[in-house]
Amino acid sequence: MSKMTKLNNGNQIPTLGYGTFRSPESDNLSACVKTAIESGYRLIDTAAIYENEASVGKGINEAISEGIVSREELFITSKVWNDHTTYEETLQAYEEALKKMQLDYLDLYLLHWPGLDNDNDFIPQWQALETLYKEGKVKNIGVCNFHVHHLEKLLAVAEVVPAINQIELNPLQSQKKVHSFNIEKGIQTEAWTPLVNGEILENKTLQTIASKYNKTTAQVILRWQIQTNVITIPKSLTPSRIKENIDIYDFELTADDILLIESLNEDGHYGPNPDHFDFGR
Repeated sequence: MSKMTKLNNGNQIPTLGYGTFRSPESDNLSACVKTAIESGYRLIDTAAIYENEASVGKGINEAISEGIVSREELFITSKVWNDHTTYEETLQAYEEALKKMQLDYLDLYLLHWPGLDNDNDFIPQWQALETLYKEGKVKNIGVCNFHVHHLEKLLAVAEVVPAINQIELNPLQSQKKVHSFNIEKGIQTEAWTPLVNGEILENKTLQTIASKYNKTTAQVILRWQIQTNVITIPKSLTPSRIKENIDIYDFELTADDILLIESLNEDGHYGPNPDHFDFGR
């Protein structure tokens, strides 16, 4: 079972969750979501642009109806995409997410991308999220893929400080600047693509550390993240790996291990760089 971390509003979030990026709508995904919940995951992450909210919701609701877990024990996240740019469109997007997932509320709703840094396009979206939060329709709100300058722009007008900034973060891209700024402002960092889509798992440095603890390289990466105050949401459609990825609470990396992992940083982007992609804005 995942441990918990306190957010800036006093709410709790699991330190490790189940990600569904690039997992297409299917009965297999629903089954994997249910397997994740059976394995102890309580944080489930999806997004409108993943086009899988219905399958994710099906797996969640099956787990609830079978008594595996209660809705209150789960922490469900989705995200508004950039085709809903106005205040009203963002409110509508939230209702669409609930309908697709067959849920009464979400625990976390995120603004998915900031867009190009030439205006305040994301401000109306954020104000809509603030309304949802103030009205008690969503438990927590936050952002994704925000660099420091995006956060500074948002914080200059925001009435609610984001609880989460979900960013691309892994040993090849440790995001020290953004992570440090998040900590300074009381914003919890959450990592997407923590395993770099699997490419990094053959890294010799990580393999050496993993052998020391009789763990996999994936488990070492995920352990590094939670030890450095990062929530992490690995994705897998393989039941054995789903179970393996949450089995990271019975060992602890040393300070030297963490330095070795962070020496792998290349400051690159596996996914898009938020400063250069507007995603239709």
